[in-house]
Amino acid sequence: MRSLPFLSLPFVILALLAANAFAADRPNVLFILCDDIRPAAVGCYGSAHVKTPHIDALAADGVRFANAFCTTSLCSPSRASILTGLYAHRHGVRDNFTELPTTLPHWPARLREQGYATAYLGKWHMGEHNDAPRPGFDWFVTHEGQGKYFGTEWNINGEERIETPGYYTTVVTDWSLEWLAQQPADRPWALCLGHKAPHSFYFPEPKYEHTFDTVGVPYPASAFLLDDKPAWIKERLTTWHGIYGPLFEWRKTFPDTSPAGVVDFERMVRAYWGTILSVDDSVGRLVAFLRETGQLDNTLIVFMGDNGLLEGEHGMVDKRTMHEPSIRIPLIARGPGLPAGKVVDGQVLVCDVAPSVLDLCHAPAIDSIDGRSWQKLCQGNDPDWRTAWLYEYNYEKQFPYTPNIRGIRTDRWKFMRYPHGDGSPDRHLAELYDLEADPNEIHNLVADPAHAATLSDLEKRLADLLAAHGLTPETDTMPLDEGIKTELPEARVR
Repeated sequence: MRSLPFLSLPFVILALLAANAFAADRPNVLFILCDDIRPAAVGCYGSAHVKTPHIDALAADGVRFANAFCTTSLCSPSRASILTGLYAHRHGVRDNFTELPTTLPHWPARLREQGYATAYLGKWHMGEHNDAPRPGFDWFVTHEGQGKYFGTEWNINGEERIETPGYYTTVVTDWSLEWLAQQPADRPWALCLGHKAPHSFYFPEPKYEHTFDTVGVPYPASAFLLDDKPAWIKERLTTWHGIYGPLFEWRKTFPDTSPAGVVDFERMVRAYWGTILSVDDSVGRLVAFLRETGQLDNTLIVFMGDNGLLEGEHGMVDKRTMHEPSIRIPLIARGPGLPAGKVVDGQVLVCDVAPSVLDLCHAPAIDSIDGRSWQKLCQGNDPDWRTAWLYEYNYEKQFPYTPNIRGIRTDRWKFMRYPHGDGSPDRHLAELYDLEADPNEIHNLVADPAHAATLSDLEKRLADLLAAHGLTPETDTMPLDEGIKTELPEARVR
């Protein structure tokens, strides 16, 4: 591989310390994106077993968003929303096989227009078989599709391809540090690092393979409480995305070194946790470099996930649905313009990232987007912040285990409807939950007469939200659910 021209670290440190700091309105940006990371698997979000001291330190020095969500729980649509500030039906990336339109503005490109050096290193995953550089970046290193934990083949800025034997998380961190070391002291930069971790199939770094071997991992309480759930959830049980499907057998082709009696579910979750430990190491290395080079206090650091993950809840694995583990993401921000040690409870969305980064960098906003900046919210002075928002998911023929979803989540209530659920109290067509009384979404209240008034109100509010975002019965024309298919697709698991 042709390496980046690398300057010795002592030289870089001296040069940066000697230079004047950037103006306060031009902070650097380090954006770190994980794939399928659950907040519950991060220390500062309450994990009992996964210790993430470096991620936790970011939260202690900045802002931790306690209620951050994706608007479509699927990798590519969510990544496009993070970059553009748009909902999936507006940016057009409704599945995991669609390119981000090159005509759409996004926040790294906007910063580049303002004189920033920009780079994207790692998993891009918008355009399944395209690893070419994308517009808006000075340096772009990615791969086709998901990439692999070991032995990924990379496209280095469109100039050469190379297969790396090392561990994915370590490789992209090495390259990130190498690129950062090149940046001149008189020009701001924006680096986007896209981790593969902790996306399935989970293969921890060897040093973390057995970290959680003795930790018991029971099924969540909701895994088997499906009597009042829609029929499609029960039909999903034996598919790729159900607890009785083949996803839990992901390690059966490998030697079983686990203690006797350990089930596949436990092994899968433990391996998932192990991949996150390497991400935390990566954060630590990057922050250490910024501190040593005198750039930390003038760098906006954003750490987040693209979507959540179901680990047995409601009998499901993977994501896509609107249930809480599927839509919740960790989101932490540290840097100029943000308070330290703040926990924000307001509901923030992936489409808020673009306007927030541009706001904090004092860069021109992108017009007519769906998100809004959370800078004022972080300072505690945004009384008009949202109290409800729209969720959308669009049926995928490659993975036909989840129907179309249109839903609304308020600070207390959640209402989800499926293709033929409009205006119907049929519990098989919709779900209604009181998140205050039932945070684990055990009791579907959609057919309970005692909540008829709430249901009616939420149906109206959902219709208003859909219309406000340009989705009406006439314009929302995605195909309806064709029925759950229990045979496995030929396409790879997403």
